[in-house]
This record gives sequence, structure tokens and C-alpha cells, in this order.
Amino acid sequence: MSHPFGTVSPDAILEGAATDAYFERTRTTLEYAEKNPTVVAEVTADQFPTGSFDVFTGVNDVATLFEGRAVDVDALPDGQLFDGGPVMRIEGPYLAFAELETSLLGFLSQPSGFATAALEARLAAPDSLVLSFGARHVHPAITASVERAALLAGLDGFSHVAAGEILDRVPGGTMPHALMFCFGEGNQAEAWTAFDEAVPEDVPRIALVDTFWDEVSESLLAAETLGDDLDGVRIDTTSSRRGDFRHIVREVRWELDARAREDVDIFCSGGLEPESIRNLRDVADGFGVGSHITGADSVDFSLDIVEIRAGSDDPSSGRAQAGNEGKPVSKRGKLSGRKQVYRTPDGGHHVALADREGPEDGEALLEPLIRDGEIVREFDLDEASERCLADAETVGFGTDG
Repeated sequence: MSHPFGTVSPDAILEGAATDAYFERTRTTLEYAEKNPTVVAEVTADQFPTGSFDVFTGVNDVATLFEGRAVDVDALPDGQLFDGGPVMRIEGPYLAFAELETSLLGFLSQPSGFATAALEARLAAPDSLVLSFGARHVHPAITASVERAALLAGLDGFSHVAAGEILDRVPGGTMPHALMFCFGEGNQAEAWTAFDEAVPEDVPRIALVDTFWDEVSESLLAAETLGDDLDGVRIDTTSSRRGDFRHIVREVRWELDARAREDVDIFCSGGLEPESIRNLRDVADGFGVGSHITGADSVDFSLDIVEIRAGSDDPSSGRAQAGNEGKPVSKRGKLSGRKQVYRTPDGGHHVALADREGPEDGEALLEPLIRDGEIVREFDLDEASERCLADAETVGFGTDG
């Protein structure tokens, strides 16, 4: 089978075959009519600033998608926050990129949703260890996209092995309930001891302590069994059995401290979201977040032509000649004309026509990505993460929590 898991191949994406059928029919029609105007198109979610910010990412994949195409592309920096106006601008003969629209929007929409949700989790416990545990909720083919978005939003790590190879990061994680079941009730100490003896020394000794007995009993048994080698305990109790989860965590903390085990950290996982993290951040040391990230709504980006360059209908004319004026166009409900977006020191996000002056002290955010088909930007995940967290502070992201 050429597609054993039903996934679209990278070649199909790069060639423009991963597209909606109407783009193929558009190409057929324009070629028949000998029309290929040079256009300016913009990618937006909201036309005007809304005050509700999202994280922009996926631009690294878009750069790969457009490499070698006869277009110029400008885009927000990876990790920038936005609440309206264009996040990307494309200029070139329309048929140079028509079929790429579907993949382009997919590369931006879902990762930006993942990153925005991950940032919510990060800022819910800014001083705690927060890991991404959601790979099991998405198709395996996109796990690296999930984990990259989580790292960009400032999470401390993730659990997926193959994603770690792609991102050149070491995945984290210790033991599942399945390991405890394989040893059986009453043999928890044997399971923890075997784990301690088997895995490399650099793996944290974090015991899962809610499989058979209550969390306090298993936590104390783990502390007794592994002694000073125990780094922490993980409570993954399902919501149907938690009761007052905060009280459970506080009780575990109390009983460990009463036995002089203040050194044992408490790590929580299992259906956590920002509100529950905020409720636990002063009594727990770390969190594993899954479905809040992977279940995030995609950012609803769309691509629209906003300008037609003059004298560019001839398919052999290529890019419009310098000096040709563009004609602003738009569908109803969208804003015509080439635009620029700005960040002001007070955290404001402003949209203006590109040929007009922006706000005083405003920083223009759309920056070159592709020039004549060549990638002109480098991508550094650590820098993108720093940008994301700094911009979140500037715009006040998450301050309502």
C-alpha cells in the first residue's frame, strides 16, 4: 500500500495536489482564458483588532511550501501574537500559488490553535513545570506539529519519542498505569523498584501513585521503597474519582512533609486545563497537559486577494513590473488593499494600509519570508518561544485568569 495510514505525502503537498478541487478548476479556467494576473493576497482571521489574541505559528512550514515559487511572501514572525489584520501577505502571479491555499491555511490554522492553548496552560502556572502529554489525541503524523507548538508557547517538554527526533529534543515521561497492572495490586513496590533498576540514571524517578490504593498510601509506599532516589510522584486520577483534587494533592504533600520528604515533588496530569492548573499551582510542582492543547479550535484563517496589479493579465508577463499600480479589491466583508500591522509599546495591535503611516512608535510586524521563491528568514524555536512569551506579556495575554 502506498498510503498505509491514509496520510497525504509531502510530495503531494509541495506539488499542490493537497488542495480543494475548485482550485484545480480555477487553474483550468484561467489557463483557458489566458489570464494570470499578478495579485496581492492576505491571510487573516479577523479584519480589525478584536482584543482577543492568538499565537501565530506554522510559518516555517509555509516557507518550505512556497520555496521555489515565483512569489514574494511577508509574514509575522514565528510566535508573534495577533488579534486582527493580516498575518501573511503574498504577491505574485496567481497561478504560481493558487493550489497552495488549502495547505497554506492548514499549516497555519491548526498549529496556531495548539500554540494558543499551550500558552494558556503555560501562563496558568508560570513558575511550574508544564509538559505536553497530548500526542495520543491526534493523528501520529502531526505529533511533531503539536509538540513544536507546545515548546513555542513555553512548555518545558513533551512525551512523544518520534517528535523528539524531528525537533531534536529529548522526550520526557516515566511510567503508565499499564506498567503497574503488569505487576499487579500489592506489588507496587516491586514495579517501582524494577523501573528504578532498569531505566537510565538521567530519567527522573517519578512514581505513579493512584493505580490501586488511595494517593496518600501509594505516595508514602513509593517514598519508603525508593528512598532518596524518588524524585516525585504523579497523580493521574480520573475526574470521576477525584472529588476535591486540590484537597487530595494537599493531603499527599502534608503526609510526605510529615515524614521529612519535602524533596519529593508532586506532578499532576489527566484532563487538566488552565482553570484547574491555577487552582493547583501553589500545591503541586508540575503538570502534564493533553487534551486542552490537542482539542483546541484551529484559528479560522482565510486567504483573500486584496489587490490586482495593473497590466498583469498576460500569463507570460510574470511578476508585475515595478511602478505598476495595484487596484484594491475585496469580497464583501473583507478589507481591500495591501496592509501592514503594527505593535505599539502599550500592547496595541493596529492595522493600516501599507502605503500610509502607521501609529506613532508602532513596530511593523509583517517581515520578508520569501523573495522570488527564496527563503530569506531563519527559524529558531527558542527565539520564537522567547518572542511568544514576551509578546504575551506585552499584550496582557491571560491576565484575566
